[in-house]
Amino acid sequence: MIDLVADLGEGFGAYRIGNDTELLDIVSSANIACGFHAGDPDIMNSTVAECVSRGVGIGAHPSFPDLRGFGRRAMDLSADEVRNDVLYQLGALSAFAAAHGRRVAHLAPHGRLGNLVAVRPDYASAVADAASRFDEDLIIVAQEGELARAARARGLRVAVVGIVDRAYQEDGTLVPRGTDGAVLHDARAIVDRTVRMVCEGKLRTVTGVDIDVEADTVLLHGDNEGAVELARLIRSELTSAGVSIAPLGEVLAAKHPVA
Repeated sequence: MIDLVADLGEGFGAYRIGNDTELLDIVSSANIACGFHAGDPDIMNSTVAECVSRGVGIGAHPSFPDLRGFGRRAMDLSADEVRNDVLYQLGALSAFAAAHGRRVAHLAPHGRLGNLVAVRPDYASAVADAASRFDEDLIIVAQEGELARAARARGLRVAVVGIVDRAYQEDGTLVPRGTDGAVLHDARAIVDRTVRMVCEGKLRTVTGVDIDVEADTVLLHGDNEGAVELARLIRSELTSAGVSIAPLGEVLAAKHPVA
């Protein structure tokens, strides 16, 4: 069993990125932009409404306050600033979820913040603190690393994310964007990589070494050419391999039952 998640609601005003409507028919969970790197009140509301109508899990996708740089630039923030920024964004999305009779189910940091919380203990603690203070039932979506450790230390559930169109290093972190080979483009290779990761728990690194990746959710990017077709193919191939697709809470309950 696996969850399929995509980053959604990443437009702003009159601008739109990705094809949310089609992706919502494929995914079982959504990381919804909360206004700092993308998204605005109207987009957040409509994205939450579409998730509710389709039974898609609602997740917060908080970022550095970097609207111009789409959250992909490093910012010299203190841990307190990161904690408060994440709480602010959780509160915003939670208001829209509540308006539609739902709750925010998970949190997945975006962009440069997402990269840094895997390796910086201070930022990881800040995000985990924000999540635990907001809702102790919130699921933290992360790669193995500092954020996963900080979340578990606070009793939060962690869902390990597999990012199948990005190259991995041997320590399990992503090859930085801008590096040759950091982003994969061969659709067949991405599909095969996904099925192997979900069914065998293995992933080939940029150096050709296999590492263990026990993923609970697979991130499907939707903001590049051919993304929707690739997402459909991934879902189809996983289903053909006997994998069930379900929202994140159901996946964790099945794979990691509480004693």
